[in-house]
Amino acid sequence: MTAQPAAHVMWTPDPIRQRLADHTVEDVLHLPDDAPRVELRDGVMIVVPSPTIGHQNIGNLLWFWLRQHAPDTFESVTAVGVAMGLRDSLEPDVLLIRQPVTLTNHFVLPSQVVVAVEVVSPGTRRRDGLEKPAEYAAARIPHYWRIEQDPIHVFAYDLVGNQYEPVADSDTELVLSAPFDIRLPISEITP
Repeated sequence: MTAQPAAHVMWTPDPIRQRLADHTVEDVLHLPDDAPRVELRDGVMIVVPSPTIGHQNIGNLLWFWLRQHAPDTFESVTAVGVAMGLRDSLEPDVLLIRQPVTLTNHFVLPSQVVVAVEVVSPGTRRRDGLEKPAEYAAARIPHYWRIEQDPIHVFAYDLVGNQYEPVADSDTELVLSAPFDIRLPISEITP
């Protein structure tokens, strides 16, 4: 009789710790390589849905545009979380963060974030449009952009007091004066 290789079991959050809601950002940092992306909400791990190709293309094109046009004091990144607290984290689609950046970080602090960007998908509409902006605002992130798909339309918000106020929206060219002078042709982030 020959030994059969053990079947690979996909990672899932520990159900006991999920019920206790005692996961921390440190736990997320130590997830195995095959674990899905997760956000922490009050110590509970929430699996982040895998983005579609179109969703990723929009985010990647925006990352590239920001990389080319943002001043050297900023860095554009994707697939990096924001540690909102010890028991809370978010996974925006694109971030514009302040330099200097430690290239080995999996998370940044809200104080490093200049713009948080969410590309909205049907399954993330409520979270990206209502819940996350409130969390970003509470963390004092100065700018939030929401990108709707099909057709692509960018909505930009600035933090005023404790909430975001709309400052621009466009399906042709996004024009902003903060965090730097921006003239973003929407065609350049359209796959």
